[in-house]
Amino acid sequence: MDIAELKKLVKLMNENELVELEIEEQGAKVRLKKAPSIAGFAAQAAALPVYATPPAVAVTPPASPPPGPVGPPPGTVEIRSPIVGTFYKSASPDSAPYVAVGDRLKPDSVVCIIEAMKVMNEIKAEVAGEVVEILADNGEAVEYDQVLFRVRID
Repeated sequence: MDIAELKKLVKLMNENELVELEIEEQGAKVRLKKAPSIAGFAAQAAALPVYATPPAVAVTPPASPPPGPVGPPPGTVEIRSPIVGTFYKSASPDSAPYVAVGDRLKPDSVVCIIEAMKVMNEIKAEVAGEVVEILADNGEAVEYDQVLFRVRID
């Protein structure tokens, strides 16, 4: 096949909007294939479904809190949970709480029980002072190092 015949085949492809043409003649095989045109890509893109994109949302970082004291108020200490578990103010539902706001503590005073894995763990104050705040509710799940009490130290 010579160049003139190839040009005729290309013209035939263009006139008939063929994308691919394969001819086998006298043991010779010719295969012509057009690269997709920009219009072809546009036609393919038009056939694809269009999905709406959600509008962009501007995210403004939260305003930083005003600088303030970090940690317990001056003259107080925090009694924190040494374990993860359930906080109980008393030994049983019928008994009085171990401590209340205003009670005086000694370092060996039991302030609450934390139940973890069916084991009741007595938590001791480990400081001497006055209970000024109880931050956990009875029956509440508490995390490790969560503040349970604030105590004004002697």
